[in-house]
Amino acid sequence: MIPTSAMLRLALGILALAVVHAASSRADVPTEDRIRGAFFGSLVADAMCLGSHYEYNAAKIREAYDGSKTLPKYMAPGEQMGGETHGVGWGSRNYHPGTVAGDQTDYGEYNVLVLEHLARIAPQPFTVEGFLPDWKERITKSWKQWVCTQTKQTYQQLFAKHMPIDQVGGNSNAMALRFAALYAYTSDESELLDYATKTMFTHRETTAKLGNEFFARTTFRIIHNNMSPTQAMVAVVEDMDNPWIRQKVQQAMDKVAEATDPVSDLSKEDFVDDLALTSMARLWDVGKSEPIKVGKASPTEGTLPGALYFILKYETNPLEAFQANAMVGGDNASRSIAIGMVLGATHGVSLFENHPIWGREKLNHWNHCEDLLRRLPMLEKVKTGNRELWSCNSPIRGRLPESTPTLLKSEYYTAMRLSAVLKNS
Repeated sequence: MIPTSAMLRLALGILALAVVHAASSRADVPTEDRIRGAFFGSLVADAMCLGSHYEYNAAKIREAYDGSKTLPKYMAPGEQMGGETHGVGWGSRNYHPGTVAGDQTDYGEYNVLVLEHLARIAPQPFTVEGFLPDWKERITKSWKQWVCTQTKQTYQQLFAKHMPIDQVGGNSNAMALRFAALYAYTSDESELLDYATKTMFTHRETTAKLGNEFFARTTFRIIHNNMSPTQAMVAVVEDMDNPWIRQKVQQAMDKVAEATDPVSDLSKEDFVDDLALTSMARLWDVGKSEPIKVGKASPTEGTLPGALYFILKYETNPLEAFQANAMVGGDNASRSIAIGMVLGATHGVSLFENHPIWGREKLNHWNHCEDLLRRLPMLEKVKTGNRELWSCNSPIRGRLPESTPTLLKSEYYTAMRLSAVLKNS
């Protein structure tokens, strides 16, 4: 159990944040909007990072964007920075050479890939075995983004070394959130967590999995329990009962309190968000060209509290949070999925769907993904006569054995889904 003193300290942080963000819990947002908000929030936040992804110099990013503290538009990789970003430890390059402004980084594209797979198999259970053919096809034939080390390693393990699926993956502690579409697939928290864990089959390290679980559960409770981000994350901390998670959540809360305290030195800094993230981190000697601070890099020990920092500080203004994260740089795309899911679920998709700069007309994957989301069990429209009914909040129960022929499974699940919708109509 978490020590009483630690819970008291966490509670005090919650109270302080609750006063600041009392209006951020929006019980009037429909569940459908929260589900779509979680998915498209992750894509919007990620696409904002494409231009500055892996650039670790926040001052360089601001200078490239004409001295602005906000992002003016979606940018292509390294746009207005000579076409490259400086990934400390990996050197300067275009990390996403096949992409254009409004596209996704590899983090966002993984979420699109999982959505495409879910739309193809719906409403059958998500399995790694079933996902692998779609994963292999995309990685080898139409992947425009950076291919992360763990993806490369897992590919070699599977198709060169022919290792068993339950033994593949690397020990990277990088955060790999790929499950934003799952909120349109199931309304069962345990089932969602199981599927979310399977989407990160390329990663085996403990803290990466803890971060995955924390954000999966937090977003779920915002969507289905009408909780604010602060309420949801505290409930998840209690339920996970993990000292490392508790410490990281507390670290983020403490840093937000410091950064927003008008008498603190940090709050008076011009690059306050950049300094806040790096001040939460240790130096990480990556064994490449130079050491970096983990707070702006990929490891979950930095990306988890870093993402929470932006969520809590900008809880009432998601688009400001997305932009602030992009302007800090580093592995901002890793943080963006968590920030986008949580704040998108909190405020709903309507906040940015028709935005003239960040909405469906500017995000290249929007219309493609919208069509696919509508095919998933939680959002699918089922026509009954002259009516169209949303199957939102209609979970499908009674899974069939994997040995059941595909055609029979498809017919069974379709009947189950229709039955659930009609029952709720």
